[in-house]
Amino acid sequence: MQRQGSLVGDSAALRVRVAGGLLLVAHLVFVAWFTLRPLHVPWVMPPNLRPFAGIRADLALGPAEAARRIGGQLGLLAPLGVLLPMAHGRVSVSPFGSLVRTVAAGALLSLGIELLQTAVPGQIVDVDSLLLNTAGVALAHLACVPAVRGWMRRRTARARPSRSETSQGRTPTIPRVGISR
Repeated sequence: MQRQGSLVGDSAALRVRVAGGLLLVAHLVFVAWFTLRPLHVPWVMPPNLRPFAGIRADLALGPAEAARRIGGQLGLLAPLGVLLPMAHGRVSVSPFGSLVRTVAAGALLSLGIELLQTAVPGQIVDVDSLLLNTAGVALAHLACVPAVRGWMRRRTARARPSRSETSQGRTPTIPRVGISR
């Protein structure tokens, strides 16, 4: 007898959740190490609390340096856009709701990092990094999660048994017998 609500891909979903959780923890440990380690610098810049002031300053340095700095801020928390839904492990959810939850979690994590940086020597608070980190989470989520969820839905639909197989067992088939002469 089959358990109520169990699916054919339960073990695969569990593996995806466990892998997502482990990768999420590993990424968060890296982010904490990278952003909260003390820096030994001869002077400390003042905090940037004006939105887009740091981005404008980066753009003034030239396109290569601006791409490196802005890309680094976009990419720092971008894996969260994929890892958070992966750790959640749901295939059939509202795409907009998933995006909102993931971006909100990324923004709160980025805000927490910025607040913790106030106590770390050499690290400064920058509102632009909060904006760019959150945008990176949103872009990664929009680029990957809908396509992967669609692929997983198609895959589980093919693997799921038909209704006649699950409620009463397999439907018997009768081979055709030809008329002999």
